[in-house]
Amino acid sequence: MRYIPNSPGERGSMLSDIGLGRIEELFDQIPEQLKLREPIGVGDPMSEPELLEYFRSLASKNGVDYQSFLGAGAYSHFIPVIIDSLISRAEFFTAYTPYQPELSHGTLQYTFEFQTMICQLTGMEVANSSLYDGSTAVAEAVLMANRVTRRNKFIIADTVHPQYREVVSAYTKHLGLTIELAHHSEAGTLGQGSIGVDSETAAVVVQSPNFFGCIEDLAAIADAAHDAGALLIVAVTEPMSLGVLKPPGACGADIVAGEAQSFGIPLSFGGPYCGLFATLEKYVRQMPGRLVGEARDDQGRRGYVLTLSTREQHIRREKATSNICTNQGLFALMATVYLATMGKHGVQEVARQNLQKAHYAASEIAKINGYELKFTGPFFNEFVVRSQRPATNVIKRLLEKKIIGGVALEPYYPEMGDSALVCVTETTKKKTIDELVDALSARVYLHRLQS
Repeated sequence: MRYIPNSPGERGSMLSDIGLGRIEELFDQIPEQLKLREPIGVGDPMSEPELLEYFRSLASKNGVDYQSFLGAGAYSHFIPVIIDSLISRAEFFTAYTPYQPELSHGTLQYTFEFQTMICQLTGMEVANSSLYDGSTAVAEAVLMANRVTRRNKFIIADTVHPQYREVVSAYTKHLGLTIELAHHSEAGTLGQGSIGVDSETAAVVVQSPNFFGCIEDLAAIADAAHDAGALLIVAVTEPMSLGVLKPPGACGADIVAGEAQSFGIPLSFGGPYCGLFATLEKYVRQMPGRLVGEARDDQGRRGYVLTLSTREQHIRREKATSNICTNQGLFALMATVYLATMGKHGVQEVARQNLQKAHYAASEIAKINGYELKFTGPFFNEFVVRSQRPATNVIKRLLEKKIIGGVALEPYYPEMGDSALVCVTETTKKKTIDELVDALSARVYLHRLQS
């Protein structure tokens, strides 16, 4: 996009039209203490070699030699090198769904393949071309359920990722929608008696595997929701689990929304990522975002088109299903290349390794005196460990051994100050798991000596 500056006369004319005399008056609402009054101290100019060396020195401060057991919505999976090679091609290197689709059949085709693969994984009938990330995808699912059912009440399990719930709250704050929390049972899953679904409920939102890593009984929750005429929205933060678990669509889900980061997208300190969204065909006209479809020309040749684009840039704003501007096309391509490279059996094998390694880690940690699994139900690659000491203290001690021991749950669940969420993926070596177990065991022994 070209930068076309305004002349002093043009700026003066615009200010006059809005009743202002100086440009600075546009920023009067900003508190004085927040305004920058002096130039930013960026230092003296550097040559390119000097600048490269400076940034290398900054990068060297990163703790790349730490062993990480972090998860909670962002997962460390192996990324095949072919992904970077393909997405770097000039014809692919954009985040946009094309505005001139007739000139971009390559982009439309991989988007169509992405949608197809998401449908196969989730067991749903139709998927869109991606959304911003998992949290906004779930928020869009809530808004879609409101349009479909014309009801305003939503039941969201407290085992849905806390940050996803915050985004849903932000999206619905001024829309007159009511959000009620359903609390988890002692098993770490949504108890059937705590759902509270009734004839005013638009949808039940549940995550599986949930924030604690536990696998929810989706079929039972779907029955409870459908009996009241409500929809079931299933949030998926770890889509690799779909390689071994029964797909949400087969359990009665009406909408599946979540995160595709596990499919070849780097952690990147928390984003950007790629939202996935799938639903039933009968709801397709209420689905946010864009849908790429396959078509035939008058000579019978196959082509790809933007079948539906019910967003505010394509149709009247009041008729749009979403105000999403663009989508995560480049990251959808990364996910497509990953899934095509790994294939069905490859994804299943990666999922099995996650499952097996996580269960090995959980069983070994549970053998340590002073540590136990908080929830004993089935899980995929994450689990909650409870200790006799504050989890933040344990994690801090592990950092001294260059081990990032998980996510302390107290900031999200104040009653769980003694618990941490631990994640193990296929990239975690058995040696690394054993080092974590040894570090925890040594900590228990040292605590006994000190006491």
